Amino acid sequence: MPPYKILIVDDDRLLQNSLRAILADKYDPLIAGSGEEALRLLQKHAVDLVLLDIRLPGMDGIETLHRIKKLSPDMPIVMMTAYEDVKTVVHSMKEGACDYLVKPLEIEMFELVIEKALENLRLKKEVRELRRAYLQKFNLEHVVAESEGIRAVFDFAGKVAKSYDTTVLVEGESGVGKEVVARMIHQRSSRYDKPFVGINCGAISKELLESELFGYEKGAFTGGLNEGKKGKIEMADSGTLLLDEVSELHPAAQVNLLRFLEEREFYPVGGTRKKKVDVRVIAATNKSLVTQVQAGTFREDLYYRLNVARVVVPPLAERRADIVPLTELFMNRFNEKFMKNFRGISPEARKMLVQYPWRGNIRELKNAVERVILMEDGEQIEAAHLAFLAFPYHGTPQPEAPGLRLPPEGIQLDEVIRDLIVQALEMSGANKSRAAKLLGISRPTLIYRIEKHGIRV
Repeated sequence: MPPYKILIVDDDRLLQNSLRAILADKYDPLIAGSGEEALRLLQKHAVDLVLLDIRLPGMDGIETLHRIKKLSPDMPIVMMTAYEDVKTVVHSMKEGACDYLVKPLEIEMFELVIEKALENLRLKKEVRELRRAYLQKFNLEHVVAESEGIRAVFDFAGKVAKSYDTTVLVEGESGVGKEVVARMIHQRSSRYDKPFVGINCGAISKELLESELFGYEKGAFTGGLNEGKKGKIEMADSGTLLLDEVSELHPAAQVNLLRFLEEREFYPVGGTRKKKVDVRVIAATNKSLVTQVQAGTFREDLYYRLNVARVVVPPLAERRADIVPLTELFMNRFNEKFMKNFRGISPEARKMLVQYPWRGNIRELKNAVERVILMEDGEQIEAAHLAFLAFPYHGTPQPEAPGLRLPPEGIQLDEVIRDLIVQALEMSGANKSRAAKLLGISRPTLIYRIEKHGIRV
């Protein structure tokens, strides 16, 4: 690894030479005698740390600090001042300086401040790399968010992630990406480098669910491990626990989960000593918990404990602008997996993809694309490649009607026109030129009608 490059910004030539001599053994020092020169050097060199004098000729240190932060917001800057001017130092720290030094510089303190600043820089780089690796591992690097509905969900995820331990409830149909939302909250939070542990509450028998959640002590029951076992809650300590299909929890487990959420402590099965953990709980369900509460199958008090921050992930049928981009994303992913070379989607295939109901949501779309890329050859996905999709009416797309029939009760023509424009925009992924072509009108005419009917694109 090359040595850290440190820019010294000071007009005192004697100090410049002294600092260069001190730093040269371990680092790669650069010298600037003014703020203007410092900005020019920063545009030419990849600098890791700036040592910036407050008193400079021309543009002073505070203005230089401000300009550097605009140019490179994450740049660590240590201010240097000839006397301890408290107001100026406080102002520089508010502007983004990471530390300060008072002249005449004490060598030990100088080296300590430099090492501390560079250690913080190293840790920040590690954080960025860990986040990037996490995104890559769980396919969050290229999350598609073209539709307004899913953008609102991701905006919610970003906001709730800022809280350290707020409990989150994610509702939505099977296959819409509830776990992706949960992982996004985890990844954007301060817990990103801690465990993310999920448990499917509907896939485990009620006899085993409590031991899976809370773990069990040695000899708790016949067939258990001799040394006992940690539960998912304890495994998620310091991180995030995802309770998938939480609506499937049986009544006894609901009681224990409620107690845990209230106290953040629990007894392992067969245990007599409480264990305390620090976890954020995210609950996901493909059923409405309000309906479950009304039906008497889910505890109302547990619902209120889980429903601190709630978001509903819309089904793919309500996110038609996402269908083609998602198809392209999966196409590229399976190209790599199956060593194929699909580069696009034909207009007819696009139309079929957008019209198809996708009752299995993103999971069904992903499976369909995987099948096409595995089984077919060519440079683009064709309509014939999608013949296996179970379209209504004999498994094929419905033929377009030659004309519209006026119902006996009449219609609101403006509403029909508005609805057709909205459908065309959805089918084209909000591309106005393609939408105009689908409607058989010019692009300027479409724009006029969009504005006339108050349609948000």
